[in-house]
Amino acid sequence: MIPVFPGTVDAAGRRATLGVMGGGQLGRMFVHAAQRLGYFTAVLDPDAQSPAGLVSHHHVRTGYDDPAGLAQLTELCQAITTEFENVPAQALQTLAQTRPVAPGAAMVGIAQDRIEEKAHFAACADISGVTCAPYAVIETPGQLQAVLDERADLLPGILKTARLGYDGKGQVRVRTAEELAAAWAELGSAACVLEKMLPLSAECSVLVARGWDGQVVSFAPQRNVHVAGILAVTHAYEGALPPVLADRAREAAVAVAQHLGYVGVLCVEFFVVDDGTEHGGLVVNEMAPRPHNSGHYTIDACDASQFDLQVHAMAGLPLPQPRQHSAAIMLNLLGDVWFDADGQQRQPDWQTVLSLPGAHLHLYGKVQARVGRKMGHLNITGLDVATVKNVARRAADVLGLPGLDAI
Repeated sequence: MIPVFPGTVDAAGRRATLGVMGGGQLGRMFVHAAQRLGYFTAVLDPDAQSPAGLVSHHHVRTGYDDPAGLAQLTELCQAITTEFENVPAQALQTLAQTRPVAPGAAMVGIAQDRIEEKAHFAACADISGVTCAPYAVIETPGQLQAVLDERADLLPGILKTARLGYDGKGQVRVRTAEELAAAWAELGSAACVLEKMLPLSAECSVLVARGWDGQVVSFAPQRNVHVAGILAVTHAYEGALPPVLADRAREAAVAVAQHLGYVGVLCVEFFVVDDGTEHGGLVVNEMAPRPHNSGHYTIDACDASQFDLQVHAMAGLPLPQPRQHSAAIMLNLLGDVWFDADGQQRQPDWQTVLSLPGAHLHLYGKVQARVGRKMGHLNITGLDVATVKNVARRAADVLGLPGLDAI
């Protein structure tokens, strides 16, 4: 790929412009990172009030598979990325006929389908040293019956839809054969995977950036705490994970990116299994072909954020190895924070929160708060872990956030 340098103007008078499919908060933070470097930006999203569209130079307000909208985006941009994995892979394939697209349609397609995703994890297990949890594919009544007859070892387990499941959606915990059959019917007999439920001691993730030339850089692994299937707290500091485990996770994530020939920012999520060893076993869970909620701390704790690397990777610029200069904890802010115990809407106590040392508030510009909706995040940074934890607890208490006992 020929690099797209910021601040340049082509023969037709067009400024260097980077495009993003999707107008949510990840697109918004990508736009901020691109604009800081001097790029113009274009967002394709049907919502006139989309967080990214509101701050971009151009907002193409069409559906993700609208031919006219896709043509307009390619006319505006020199390179294009995506902010979420449920953009139609075919749309990315169409864009790639005339513009560099990172990540490509094939990579996004794998992440859109848990069946394909797990097959790829298994295929690169020899080089990554890590595989996924035992699982079975259920797409037909015959496959369901085969699991009931032959794979009792997968129970208790978690039945997950192969497509369109995120933040705990499209997942049902099942303990018995009867519950499995009922759950599959409840999910509309859609294509699913049944994963064996493992004794988990922690969850972690690794962010990797890979360029068109195969250069790879990565952030140190971060430990994550989920509440009701949604990320609540990310711990990002030395000692958040045992060093042996952190090294294995980082190496495995890089191996996954290399095996796929991936271009862009990739987040690989892992389970830490309580297997009786000092550091526990590592099992790969899933991947996100984009920046990730668990990497938001990088905006304030590192000299290059995950969004900076997204810009560099897609534009063909050199990838700097990011350096973390501060211990950090990220607190996810859902719409619940805007409601009291009686369900009445309120304004969060930003006065107190913003008076805390090392507190960095990031709100996403969403017009309406709803329970469970991601509205923003709060990064807490500091010189030492003890201080960061103390401030994070105070902030979580003021805002009434879940996961306080995990900080």
